Amino acid sequence: MKRKTMVLPAVAGLLASVLTACAGSDDGGSGGGTIVVGTTDRIEATADGPAPLDPAQAYDVGSWAVMHNAFQTLMRLPRSGTDPVPDAAERCGFVDRRSEQYRCTLRAGLKFANGHELTSADVKFSLDRVRAIHHENGPVELLSSIDKVEAPSPREVVIHLSTPDATFPSKLTTPAAAIVDSETYGEKSLYKGFASAGSGPYTMEAEESGDRVTKLVFEKNPNYQGKLNPQTDKVEMRYFDDAAEMEKALADGDIDVVNREFAPEQIEKLEAGEVDGVRVFESSGQAIRYLVFNTEAPAVKEKAVRQAIAHVVNRQALMRDVYKRTGEPLYSLIPTGTTAHINSFHNAYGDPDVEKAAEILRAAGIQGKVKLPLTYSTEKYGPETAKEFTALSKQLNASGLFTTTLKDVKWSEFRPAAARGEFVVYGMGWFPDFPDPDNYIAPFIGDNNFLKSPYRNATIEDRLIPSTRQVGQRAMATRDFQRIQDIIADDVPVLPLWQAKQYVAAREDITGTEYAVDSSAMLQLWELGRGTKD
Repeated sequence: MKRKTMVLPAVAGLLASVLTACAGSDDGGSGGGTIVVGTTDRIEATADGPAPLDPAQAYDVGSWAVMHNAFQTLMRLPRSGTDPVPDAAERCGFVDRRSEQYRCTLRAGLKFANGHELTSADVKFSLDRVRAIHHENGPVELLSSIDKVEAPSPREVVIHLSTPDATFPSKLTTPAAAIVDSETYGEKSLYKGFASAGSGPYTMEAEESGDRVTKLVFEKNPNYQGKLNPQTDKVEMRYFDDAAEMEKALADGDIDVVNREFAPEQIEKLEAGEVDGVRVFESSGQAIRYLVFNTEAPAVKEKAVRQAIAHVVNRQALMRDVYKRTGEPLYSLIPTGTTAHINSFHNAYGDPDVEKAAEILRAAGIQGKVKLPLTYSTEKYGPETAKEFTALSKQLNASGLFTTTLKDVKWSEFRPAAARGEFVVYGMGWFPDFPDPDNYIAPFIGDNNFLKSPYRNATIEDRLIPSTRQVGQRAMATRDFQRIQDIIADDVPVLPLWQAKQYVAAREDITGTEYAVDSSAMLQLWELGRGTKD
């Protein structure tokens, strides 16, 4: 995320997907000078997360954006569409009808950037390693259906699944399945710091200050074997402390592309053409924002309280007043534009209605105002997050049913504290790991869920999710996914708030921007090139 955490930025200047721009050539990389990409994402080593670019730990959109370009996976998503295609593999596929045994043949001549040979033993090592380390905030759940991995020959990999999983090829496109060098990485220890040893289209070198990355330099990998064709030999990613500083760098020509993340007011300025030589593009997005309820916390343990909150929150007002319509109200964990989406929360609660909220609380015997601590992280999700939670607080307090308090927590403290159940109600975001409705449901449900939420529902966990994963034709799983959405709307372990639009800003001579992200909003630096201004 997202996705990554798939963690989502709170402003609408989200990871960019472009629909109309000058297309990059399919010819060989043209060089054309270094392309500089700006972002306000933070890549930071902490006590709880000392290895932010290790596939066994990394699970946020900023880290995944880097890893996607420096590592290979067996499969990847295509330029357009959602069906995975081979990457480090020459071919892959299920060899049984139940989607429980997955076999891949690697490309010939694969090497890591350091010159070491890449074989099936490294693939097995990489998948086993993520599961063995089992980092608390890592992406291990994406590989939880693996029973065992075999490497019967240097180019053959056989992955046995413990349960049928038609989404498994998509999971193999994520950095959770990145192939690492078994001679460099520890079998059960994290690769600390900001270095990497991958086989992707680019090598990567980091510049850092203290425990934070300030710049990453990507150079075309001479050892890369695959079908990707970098359109420029060198790309830099520069990390800015705030969006205003990044906007100035874009206006001055110091950076060429803004990947993430501008505030709504900045997007309005760019769309109005107020920054010379810069174009901004908008498309629909699949990133979502939501509230999480600690269903064991006394204040929200009663379902009636969570349902009352669902009756009060005014998503339209949030989008209009805080985000300047750079997003859309969201009424399900599965966003619009994704197979199986239905507006379950709107169907259940309709437009904001304080009287209905009060009736639910009275029927449950809840008297007096419910005290609600609301927690968020401006550091991670941007300055609009504080405005968003101030607006949410006002909506809830104005109902006369709740008394709220607000707390902004540093991101390095936020994630561990949330996982320990220290927050009652808190804000999170999600970029999809892969473009399938499963990825908006399964990570949030069950014993090892991404949120470490205590919420459980046997119907979803034991029947509906397993049922959807047996269906290779994903549209045929729609009915079960819609049932899941209705159950979540009734139980309210989370409250979907809004769905992001996607934006990118680029200098006029930058090409390939329509392919700059794939269908899971993953950054693809190899598509960016430099042409001439229109």
